[in-house]
Amino acid sequence: MNQNEVPEDFPRIKIPAVVTGAQPKICAREVDGRYVVGQTEEERFERWDFCEDLAQQLLPVARRDETEHPGQAREKTLRRVRISVSQKGWCSEEELDWLIRRLAALLQA
Repeated sequence: MNQNEVPEDFPRIKIPAVVTGAQPKICAREVDGRYVVGQTEEERFERWDFCEDLAQQLLPVARRDETEHPGQAREKTLRRVRISVSQKGWCSEEELDWLIRRLAALLQA
């Protein structure tokens, strides 16, 4: 896998570029001798890889939920999964939105 495989719709972590205070401050960090503001492509790839793996792991869970509750709307299954994952704190809200969309697509296949 490489960093070019990250889907365009996968969110980028938004980090405020300026922090309030008496003196203006820029939120940057040094990575490999360069100052970086926000998320690097490698960090974004790692987050996507984590979320994609999680979606794949949640697929049988969601399918089992649909089997145990026949006739219920898929949205209800996805809502249950969303609540469970959000309580774990594994990903940001934006990543969770993407994860649920990805899981919905996997369930369609």
